[in-house]
Parts: sequence; C-alpha cells; structure tokens
Amino acid sequence: MAGYLSEADFVMVEEGFSTRDLLEQLTLGASQSTTEEVAAFFVADLGAVVRKHFCFLKCLPRVRPFYAVKCNSSPGVLKVLAELGLGFSCANKAEMELVQHIGVPASKIIYANPCKQIAHIKYAAKHGVQLLSFDNEMELAKVVKSHPSAKMVLCIATDDSHSRSRLSLTFGVSLQSCRHLLEDAKRNHVEVVGVSFHIGNGCPDPQAYAQSIADARLVFEMGAELGHRMHILDLGGGFPGVEGAKVRFEEISSVVNSALDLYFPEGCGVDILAKLGRYYVTSAFTLAASIIAKKEVLLEQPGREEENGSAPKTILYQLGEGEYGIFNSVLFDNTCPTPILQKKPSMEQPLYSSSLWGPVVDGCDCIAEGLWLPQLHVGDWLVFENMGAYTVGMGSLLGGAQTCRITYAMSRVAWPLDAEASALSLSSYPASTPPHQVFTMCQPAVGATRQEALRGQLLPAEQGEDAEGTCKPLSCGWEITDTLCMGPVFTPASIICVCLLCSARGPLSQVWGCSWGLPWSPSHLCKYEVNKYLGCLIRQWNPAVQSTKQPA
Repeated sequence: MAGYLSEADFVMVEEGFSTRDLLEQLTLGASQSTTEEVAAFFVADLGAVVRKHFCFLKCLPRVRPFYAVKCNSSPGVLKVLAELGLGFSCANKAEMELVQHIGVPASKIIYANPCKQIAHIKYAAKHGVQLLSFDNEMELAKVVKSHPSAKMVLCIATDDSHSRSRLSLTFGVSLQSCRHLLEDAKRNHVEVVGVSFHIGNGCPDPQAYAQSIADARLVFEMGAELGHRMHILDLGGGFPGVEGAKVRFEEISSVVNSALDLYFPEGCGVDILAKLGRYYVTSAFTLAASIIAKKEVLLEQPGREEENGSAPKTILYQLGEGEYGIFNSVLFDNTCPTPILQKKPSMEQPLYSSSLWGPVVDGCDCIAEGLWLPQLHVGDWLVFENMGAYTVGMGSLLGGAQTCRITYAMSRVAWPLDAEASALSLSSYPASTPPHQVFTMCQPAVGATRQEALRGQLLPAEQGEDAEGTCKPLSCGWEITDTLCMGPVFTPASIICVCLLCSARGPLSQVWGCSWGLPWSPSHLCKYEVNKYLGCLIRQWNPAVQSTKQPA
C-alpha cells in the first residue's frame, strides 16, 4: 500500500452491515447526545468508491483517471483515491495544497482551471506542478510570465447544448481559434502538450464525446504542423455517478472506446486522461438531516376537507442545511432531493402535502416541495442518498468551512481488497502505462488467481449478450457506420472516402494487410494523397505486402 489511507481513517464494519444500519446507530446517538447538537451528518461508503474505480478500469481500459478535487475534497475520499493511484485535477491553490498535504506528488497533479489567479500560478511553479490548462491569450500570457516552464493543455469548446451544465459558454476555445493560440504559444516558447475538453454534466447524448474526440484529433494535427509535440488527450468529465441516469456509464464508455480506436488508436503515443468527480463520489455519500422546526399552514380551499374531517393543510419542515450549503444541487443541477424516512410509517398514517426548507430565512431556500409525507416531528431524521457531489468541502470554492461531520465506513472484506488494489493502481508504474496493462504487470504482487477474485468482487456482474441499449466496442474503427448502435459520429470528408473503400473491398486489414498495432506514418499519407489529418486514423500496413496490396 502507498500509505495514504489507514484503518484509523474509517469505521470498519462487518460484511452485510449496510449504510442504513450505520445511519440508524449514528442518528440514535446524535438524538441522545447531551454534549453537542448535531443537525446533519454524512456517512461515506469508501468501499463504493473502490468499486467505482475498478468498474472504470474495466470499461475504459486505456484511460488514466484523475479526480476533480472540487467535487468533494473530504480527506477520506482524497486518501482512498490516492491509495488507488489516481491523479488529481485541482482548480486553485487551496486544492493543490490539500492533495500535496496528504503526500500526493506534484507529478500527479493537474492545475486544470483555465481561469487562474497569478498567485496560484506562482504556487504551482514553486511546488512543481507542471501541467496547466488554458483557452485564451490572457491566460497564456500569465503563465509565460509566472510559470514559463509549464506544460500547457489547450481546452477546446464542445457541443454541450444538451448538457445540464453548459461549460462551453464560459470555458473552451473554438476550433477556428485554436491555430491562433497554438501559434501564440509557439512564439512565446511555451510547450503545448495536449488537448482537453469537457462536455458538461448530464449530457444525454454519448456522441458528444465522440464528436469532441474527433475535434481534438484535428487540433493535434494543427499542433504537429506548428512543432508542438502533443501527447495528452484529456476527456474531461461528465460521466454519471448514479444508477438510473439517462445514459449509462457503460454506454458512454462504449462510444468513447470506439472513438479512441478510430482517432487515437493504441500505439499512437497519446496518453489519455479523464477528470472525474461525480462518477466516484455521488452514490458513496448518504446524508442524514434532522428536522429543526415545522409549521402547519391551512389551505384556503372552501368545501374541501381531509379524510379525517379537518381543513386541508400543508406542512413546512425546516432542516439545519439548505440549498446555500449541502443542498446546492437544487440550484446547480435543478434537482428535487427526495427524502427517505428514518422511521418507516405505518400504512394507516395519513399523508400531508409537505415541503422542506433550509435555515436561511428567505423565499429561495426551498429544498423540495410537492412531497406527500406522514406527520413528522422536530428531531425526526430524514435520509438523502446520492449526496456525494458538490456537497462536501465546498469551502475551497465558496470561502467557508465545512461543518457537517462525515463518518467514513468500509467493510472488513473491502479493506484488504483496497490494500491489494494499491498493487493494481497506477502509482507504482510509469505515467505512460495504460491502465489495462497494470493488471498484467502486477501479477507477481497479487497473483493471478487472487487478481481475478479481486476483480470479480469489485466489478459488477456482466450484462447478458443481448442486453438492450449496450454498445459493444468496435474491433475496427472503420466499421463504425455498420456496427455502432447510435448515430454516426462526425467524420471529415477524407475519412468518408476511405470508409467507402472499406465498404466496397472489405475491412481495411484485409485490403491492405494492416498491422493494427502501429500508426501509419505521415509519409505514406502524402504518397497516396490522403488528407494529412488521417495521421493516426489509418494503421500502417505490413511492408511485406505493400507491392501487391497498394490502395487504389
């Protein structure tokens, strides 16, 4: 183990002991406490975070995950993810300090905010954080002055018109402006080493990833023309963190894998990253909040009475946390949190129109309304699931301090698995090592049999072969129009010509005898007058058969 996480950091629970069981014990203790008043607290299942990590490695085997610290900067989360070998994407000085404080090396930190304070850039330079992002001339000028040795990643805009949070309205440069920025960086002797994008949270169309990967390919070619040695592709985030999302993580992964195979095939020398936040922590955190006040309001509806003969009423319950704090998702994500009652009501209890409010006395601090709940009382506890994203550690963003207590838990079975998982993590291997190769390289440390058992216990069960809505990864990028079960991704006209050739004469591997492990060299592209943007899209054919299997 790397030593970031110890047993003192969490509560060890027996296998089969659920989060709900732990919540029941903690709420009982909080209700009976005479020394301090607890209005709300979290229970975090670190084992769920570990399982999410192994699911990610399975679904996106070529992608190195980085954790977006701004999503949830609680110590337990940072430590368990550091133990698993993740890198960290930081938005400011406070987040960089936080991850370096637990021992994360600067080489595993990306300063990914395209709008940076000069003091924070100087901090990154002083503490060895080399990878920074930018999307405009002013940001580039600040970095040139304060951190001239930095390696820069160019953020490009995406089509996030259908996303819940549209980041491209503020961040990212259009394709039309990329060349100008790359030329400006070259003039200032700044090395641009990669491209990043972010499609925003809640995008219902997985093809947005494929389109953005295609755009990134074009920017890579622009950079190569200008002398930039690009070798990093950052897929950003936006991956769902809960079950039941409009688009499943596995479906997005299938589209991403197909697009990567098409535009950045394995062996092309590009290190592929992703910055994930919600994916790792949303479902791992459960919130318990107590009712601190209530108010009954009679509804003025003449002639209408409740079943018991009384006048109709609505009940307003006030909690110790509101949408200006833990429940900020009401503002940011336009959600309506649904509570789970700690005490299960009887079937005979009548239900009343109810709403939940935060402690701020204004008309906007409404957590949820239109609920039908039984009669509740001050001191009763409400439970909210999937509360891990942008609820904890918001002090680094809003300038305040996090006051809500967190109890971290992990099952006795998951803890040794986490210890073995560190042997499977990327932290012990070169940064360029693809994640799917780590499982093979670490066999001496874990053992093949135990390795399979580890994956079996942490990864979800396989879907059936004919499960609906699941796309299988493509064996060859050129087959995308025939086998992808969604609409075709944007493809430059020059690529369409090659696709037509493949359709007429069979798969490219048969027509040209392709060696699918190596990219086709640019000289071959020029020889046959194929668009230069195909650099890594067409694979090099076997030299032994060039004389007899040349393209038409």
